[in-house]
Amino acid sequence: MKKLEVNKELCIGCGACVAIDSNHFDFDEDGLSEVINNEDIESEECLNAMSSCPTNAISYQEEN
Repeated sequence: MKKLEVNKELCIGCGACVAIDSNHFDFDEDGLSEVINNEDIESEECLNAMSSCPTNAISYQEEN
């Protein structure tokens, strides 16, 4: 099963993902993006949010 992950080393907190898909992404206490929902992660909004990330910090990871 896949889940979303934000690489905090790459995230610059630009907010593009949050603006495009606030159902899956929000800001953490450091102003960086975090995943808040792992349901329907292949929705159009989620895919657009992932592709909008300027640092490619959002990816799918296999959940064990």
